[in-house]
Amino acid sequence: MTKQEFVDKIAERANLGRRDAQNAVDAMLDQITETLKGGGEIAFTGFGKFSTQHRAERMGVNPRNPTEKVTIPASIVPKFSAGSQLKTAVRGR
Repeated sequence: MTKQEFVDKIAERANLGRRDAQNAVDAMLDQITETLKGGGEIAFTGFGKFSTQHRAERMGVNPRNPTEKVTIPASIVPKFSAGSQLKTAVRGR
């Protein structure tokens, strides 16, 4: 599903105009991004939790030259952990 398809579904389910649904989705995504950039986390009970995770420095292989080893620097990456209700809903398709 694309972002626009998602916006259309939200507009339909919440009985909103497309522009209002687009603004709501954009605001939600912006807030999640800002919270994670600030080192915080967002938890939706039953749905899941957005957080960040430290990824340690590690060794990798240069894809253009597989014999060359490269050091991949440490970084902070976004993480999503699914909640119990979401897991149950997906399993019960």
